[in-house]
Amino acid sequence: MATGFMGGKLGLTRIVAYFTTLTVAGPYSVAANAVDVGLAGLMGSKALLMIDGGEPEAVAVGQSLSGVKLVSIQGDQAVIEIGGKKRPLRVGQHAVGSASPDGSGRTILTADGQGHFFTTGTVNGTSVRFIVDTGATMISLGATDAKRIGIDTSRGVKGLTTTANGQAVVSKVQLDTVRVGDITLHNVDAVVHQTELPMALLGMSFLNRLEIQQDGTTMTLKKRF
Repeated sequence: MATGFMGGKLGLTRIVAYFTTLTVAGPYSVAANAVDVGLAGLMGSKALLMIDGGEPEAVAVGQSLSGVKLVSIQGDQAVIEIGGKKRPLRVGQHAVGSASPDGSGRTILTADGQGHFFTTGTVNGTSVRFIVDTGATMISLGATDAKRIGIDTSRGVKGLTTTANGQAVVSKVQLDTVRVGDITLHNVDAVVHQTELPMALLGMSFLNRLEIQQDGTTMTLKKRF
């Protein structure tokens, strides 16, 4: 049903029903090179971490999320490593630091209860909350995200796409850098909407350049060298 920019598809129709019930945090107040980590809860050997105000994501001990590593769970607190420093967190507490990539060139995502994969990354150095959408031809950004990032849509190529809400005008642009976890790609195609999107779509212009393995509720993204 959805037709995308220049014959592709954006995947908006497929997840619009979920988006209508999704509550997204407002613009992040954290500096572009810093990460805000919150602890929403503990589940056995996993911690529910919130990155830059995003939805809680289950992270197992030893795994990393957006450059933040869960070192251990000790009683009622989780110990994370951010920017090379270990920080203990109890439920409801937050820590701010500069996330450091671990050099592995990969990131591991965990699905939420509805099977959606969320992650917080950066576009041109600015924090962006993504939902992974293999049905989207390109990364798709809403007007507010594009403005925060500083994208000049006047230099983009205009096009039309059909969504569940009708036709929408979009601009095709090229992003200098997109980072998710320990994966950084350069010169990534994207489309920018003139209207709002509840969340940016991490589409195939990024995912096609990676090796993707999905095992149940876990998705591993690995950079091709």
